[in-house]
Amino acid sequence: MSILKIQNQKMKESIIIPNEYVRKIELMHGEEGKTWLESLPETVEEYAHKWSLKLGHPFPYATFNYAVPAEKQDGTTVVLKIGYPTDREFRSELEALKVFNGRGSIQLLESDDDKNAILIERAIPGAPLTSVKNDEEEMSIAATIMKNLWQPVPSGHQFHSVSDWGKGFEKMKEYFKEKPNPLPKELVDKAERLFTGLSASQGEQVLLHGDLNHSNILSAQREPWLAIDPKGVIGEREYEIGVLLRNPQPELLRLPDPKEVLERRIDQLANELNLDRERTHGWGIAQAVLSAWWIIEDNGNDWEDAIACAEILNQIKIQT
Repeated sequence: MSILKIQNQKMKESIIIPNEYVRKIELMHGEEGKTWLESLPETVEEYAHKWSLKLGHPFPYATFNYAVPAEKQDGTTVVLKIGYPTDREFRSELEALKVFNGRGSIQLLESDDDKNAILIERAIPGAPLTSVKNDEEEMSIAATIMKNLWQPVPSGHQFHSVSDWGKGFEKMKEYFKEKPNPLPKELVDKAERLFTGLSASQGEQVLLHGDLNHSNILSAQREPWLAIDPKGVIGEREYEIGVLLRNPQPELLRLPDPKEVLERRIDQLANELNLDRERTHGWGIAQAVLSAWWIIEDNGNDWEDAIACAEILNQIKIQT
């Protein structure tokens, strides 16, 4: 892990910030991001003192939030997370953790809403869902997580809805107005039609995790498995399945018959969660295409896997 150690005269010890995290913040936020990064070590030390933490080395895979494992005075293992001040997704994660209250997810232990700082339970041993090495069992574990996780829509909430997320299709059109779109037009058009139709005809809506992929389900002690990093979005239950269908990547596409796996996943999850197969399938196609756009929007270059998965899902015929 490439790291940056920062220390000034006011600080008792140096705070480690992964260089990759520095690059991402500077790329996304420019000069304002650089200024915030300069103050981040003092912020980390402030909360380490406030919540009596012994800090470890930060997670090397942190993306948009600074995350570092820590230990409380009583030996409890936790994670300190600091979000960028204008990061609305971080605020949504915080509010979702409050609503989930440890049901199916890691527990929120402390928070400072004004400064985007949270202290959360750490999932130990923390192996991802893929460590099970049996796809059917992995889907059953994920289904159990969802049953515990989903909660009624809280009154006065400020969560995004899945319909809000669907506005990504308009952003995609605007972005590619004067440049070639590498995504297949026919598939994009179908995905947009599906997303619009499904959004307008949703069944009962609940608070969803919003990004329940294999890496966001970890082995734990309080419960065998717990979800981490919720986006927090309002929508029908069938929507939640989409990200699970198309992951993990690229491993899914390397299987001998990914289409058969996807068909079985749809059937299995629909059975275990009492979901509508056709809607689950439709959301899977629409989300895979939208995911490819989000990757492009975030300056990523691995959108091809999402499109390949959408194309395979598009070949599946759901028996009604």
